[in-house]
Amino acid sequence: MAPVIADAQLIETLRGELPQVSGLVVGAVIDSVPSYADAFSGPMGETIAGAVNAALTGFLHLLGSGRGAEAGTPLKPAIDGAYELGRGEAQSGRSMDALLAAYRIGAQVAWREMSRTAVAADLPGTELARFAELVFAYIDELSAASVAGHNDQVSTSGRVRERYLERLGRALADGAREPVLVAAAKRADWEPPDTMVAVTLSARHVRSVLPGLDPRTLEVVDDSATDPRQGRSVLLVPSAGTSTRAFLLRQLDGLGAVVGPERPWLEVAASCRRATRVEALVDVEAAGVVDTEAALADLVCTADPDALADLRAKALAPLADLRAGAADRLTETLRSWLLHQGRRDDVAADLVVHPQTVRYRMTQLRTLYGDALNDPNVIAELSIALIAPA
Repeated sequence: MAPVIADAQLIETLRGELPQVSGLVVGAVIDSVPSYADAFSGPMGETIAGAVNAALTGFLHLLGSGRGAEAGTPLKPAIDGAYELGRGEAQSGRSMDALLAAYRIGAQVAWREMSRTAVAADLPGTELARFAELVFAYIDELSAASVAGHNDQVSTSGRVRERYLERLGRALADGAREPVLVAAAKRADWEPPDTMVAVTLSARHVRSVLPGLDPRTLEVVDDSATDPRQGRSVLLVPSAGTSTRAFLLRQLDGLGAVVGPERPWLEVAASCRRATRVEALVDVEAAGVVDTEAALADLVCTADPDALADLRAKALAPLADLRAGAADRLTETLRSWLLHQGRRDDVAADLVVHPQTVRYRMTQLRTLYGDALNDPNVIAELSIALIAPA
């Protein structure tokens, strides 16, 4: 921009009118930008009024000397003040709309008042036109500084909050103590839901799934994976009961995900543990999506693998002396007989054999087990030993 080089007398006259012009600018902003009405009555009011005064002072320097915003010049405080105003808007959670409107109104009022003085001082028309150009170009420069401050603050705040959310997710998944979790949620400006569900899935699917979930969903990344895209992530999803669960199962179908149980948000680590345990029991990629509620019996039965192995050995002891092939056939028949509650035709259909074959095999089993197959306790042990996943 090409500044007007005004004479010292006009500059001094304008400087004397600065307090009045500053007051008029502030008043016009209050009247025209409703969101600033309360701001001027609080601590922010002094900051804004100071910024207005600094901006007008900087403009007079520009008008008189033509120097820019180099370090050490009176113009630099105005640019710095505009930058801080933009940051303050972002910190208050506001967009730039109100501040940019305030700049426009301020420029109009400042031009109206200063041009009146310039006309009274017989400033030539060509110089008056350049005066107007300078006013609005200067306001554009201040606006740009404020936008930069707003963008920088939003970017910084966003990164900081992302880190806080990551730490909160990790603390929840690790089962940190309640005071730690409550403080972490407050620090991250995260509103806790009543209950949450843990979902484990491949990290490569997370970005496609997140947009359809509650915005408060937290991601816990698998730090042990050498390639983050190939690792497993945990999503902690706010839940609203059976409707949320049904929605999740539909959304995740085909993605090799495991949906844990619903738990109070402070106890969602339990949902993570269960989902992780089910991952170890099921081929999740082949299943598409796994609801841990459908795997409760398997979880119980496999809670102690050594005990399950001992129980199997005890339950199948009567078959120990048979050839491997014969033992396998009778074990398969006994398992189907337990599952179908002794219904011979159903067992035959399950094993794809003739019902007489089932009868023959069951005769063998009754010979080997004797009256034990009439003992409810033995039946319970056989059921657990043979029906639980190996």
